[in-house]
Amino acid sequence: MGIDIGIDLGTASILVYIKGEGIVLQEPSVVAIDKNSNSILAVGSDARSMIGRTPGNIVAIRPLREGVISDYEITEKMLKYFISKAVGRHMIRKPRIAVCVPSSVTEVERRAVEDATRQAGARQVFIIEEPIAAAIGAGIDIARACGSMVVDVGGGTTDVAVISLGGTVVSTSLKVAGDNFDESIVRYMRKKHNILIGERTAEDLKINIGTAYERTVPITMDVRGRNLITGLPKTITVSSDEMLGALSESVASIIEAVHMVLERTPPELASDISDRGIVMTGGGSLLNGLDKLIKERTGINAIIADNSISCVAMGTGKYIEFVSSGKIDMREMNRR
Repeated sequence: MGIDIGIDLGTASILVYIKGEGIVLQEPSVVAIDKNSNSILAVGSDARSMIGRTPGNIVAIRPLREGVISDYEITEKMLKYFISKAVGRHMIRKPRIAVCVPSSVTEVERRAVEDATRQAGARQVFIIEEPIAAAIGAGIDIARACGSMVVDVGGGTTDVAVISLGGTVVSTSLKVAGDNFDESIVRYMRKKHNILIGERTAEDLKINIGTAYERTVPITMDVRGRNLITGLPKTITVSSDEMLGALSESVASIIEAVHMVLERTPPELASDISDRGIVMTGGGSLLNGLDKLIKERTGINAIIADNSISCVAMGTGKYIEFVSSGKIDMREMNRR
């Protein structure tokens, strides 16, 4: 008997869920390539450690951008590597694999994900929208006639959706998420302090002192970058209040998307959401104060799901069980 696998094909990282085992792999979706021979040198964590540190002939790339495939061939090889690493090279039978995509993907983008997964070794491929996967992974019974709102803030996209009876009633997807937070911090440091920092340093700032809501007690962090005036390394101290300003524009876009979806939600479902709250998933939902800001702007309680980073991967894996049990009509889902 073959195994069932769920893959969260994220812009920043890939998570693999195996039925009966849980999350077995979580690695950055980065591939290091030797341009001279066009061969893959490293994948995942090893490749990520090379970002910004490679010689001219080696390039560390991310084959997924804003939730969709930007380099088909590299994505296929990366998927094949992660599937082999997760389940072992000696599979008796090819696995059934469910993969998630943002809710706004085109048919062409959806087909590219399906084809890449099939070429990577799947015998059957299920494509699921990220908000549905996030809701299942967060423990929401999506088959009920009850409105649930999910805000999934990933690396490349933020998906906001209202779900009822196993399907999406209202949704939107915007290309503002964790990567944009990092880019906003890089721009802020360049503009305000004349210092150039890399992606990894920006991510460290986001994780350690980044905030979407003013902290009661501000915190600081020392950052080293290259002074754009002298060209020499320089260390400065950055505060969480500065990060609040740097991230305000990106955060405002997410709040606006939540507000827009609520405006388009039917009254009965809006009442359910008001009672049950907004469920937040994805790594970006862990940005300090984002849940407080959503509650302040909407008047609805925002709850960060347990294991929010792995919710989509878990939901993607469990989705196959829903389909097999008949709780979700696969043909109907594909038409949506």
